[in-house]
Amino acid sequence: MINGAAIRDLCRRAKSASRKLAIVDTKTKDRALVAMGKALIANAPYITGQNRKDLGLARRKGLSFALIDRLTLSDDRIRAMARSLSDMAGLRDPVGETIETRRRPNGLLIKKVRVPIGVILIIYESRPNVTSDCVGLCLKSSNGLILRGGSEAVNSNTAIFDVLNKEAVRCGLPRDSISLIRDTDRRIVDELLVQEGLIDLVIPRGGESLIKEVSKKSRIPVIKHYKGVCHTYVDEAADLKMAEEICYNAKVQRPGVCNAMETMLVHEKVAAKFLPDMVRRFREAGVEVRGCPATRRLAAGVKQASESDWYTEYLDLVLSVKVVGGVDEAVGHIMKYGSYHSDAIVTKNKKTAEKFLGEVDSACVYVNASTRFTDGAQFGKGAEMGISTDKIHARGPMGLEELTSYKYVVYGKGQIRR
Repeated sequence: MINGAAIRDLCRRAKSASRKLAIVDTKTKDRALVAMGKALIANAPYITGQNRKDLGLARRKGLSFALIDRLTLSDDRIRAMARSLSDMAGLRDPVGETIETRRRPNGLLIKKVRVPIGVILIIYESRPNVTSDCVGLCLKSSNGLILRGGSEAVNSNTAIFDVLNKEAVRCGLPRDSISLIRDTDRRIVDELLVQEGLIDLVIPRGGESLIKEVSKKSRIPVIKHYKGVCHTYVDEAADLKMAEEICYNAKVQRPGVCNAMETMLVHEKVAAKFLPDMVRRFREAGVEVRGCPATRRLAAGVKQASESDWYTEYLDLVLSVKVVGGVDEAVGHIMKYGSYHSDAIVTKNKKTAEKFLGEVDSACVYVNASTRFTDGAQFGKGAEMGISTDKIHARGPMGLEELTSYKYVVYGKGQIRR
């Protein structure tokens, strides 16, 4: 295990590099991002080869299909990672942007200007593409980065990092701007979480237990990405064909991610027409459906849902279904059992839609669209550091702007305060 002195030294080097990175011009950063994307594609055989080592271990451990899917790096996914880096290069650089300007009666000119946060620590689990996304976002926003991935993806994370770091240094970015801790001993996380003054922000990306543990132990501010218990409510005024496609996509397209639907709510007036075919389609896709008594009466093959099911983020081909009396009951259910992540309504009634939007207090609320769109790239941010379910500083997909703070720059002509 890396000792405490080595951890502190790594953090000090990251802090020093972040100050140099803060003044690197946009063209240099963008040139590096494009080169890094090309390097990923050029080194795809090496990266997928290392990924196969992780996949072999995951299968021997008996990890679920959904978790193995999150871990898998195909050529298509590596190309998507490269595109994401290239897309970031095309985005506006937030660093140095003037948010607000005020001229005071005494002649002082006060500007509110975006600045990097400093050094960001990312603690994450089984998605190796997080390595690439976080490197790109931190370099573009001029933040130093320390990565600590999970043991299940250590070979993949190391391969991706080594390719990106080599290219970043070659393109003139400060050495130690990005770091990867390769030792997966869990005690290292405890040591990192007490490095206040050297690390400025912690973002844990993983299961609820990881996030709670990090929040409990950290002396550094934490932005939390809690579980995604996402809902879709099919209203009595829904286009049922649209609702079927939205619900199917939200559950089946990629069930092992935080923006997948975990509970489907259906208005009692359309339940008899909607549920039998919808449940049949889910079951044909391998989805285990757990429902309330009304759901079980209307559709075959539905298991009884327990109270705990309504709180559960399955991250798998499992779905809870409940028949509700209307939008008020749907909203009440979401606010009781949900996780303030992403929730949707399918309806043609504008008044009902506005009521849902106003009363569901989640980071992302949708009308007639899949919750699967809660994603930095889908929101035009290039990628994301995570999806914050906090309300302070950042909420929802965290892109470049969310990785900045601000300072006030004040210009005077000899003014003194009387």
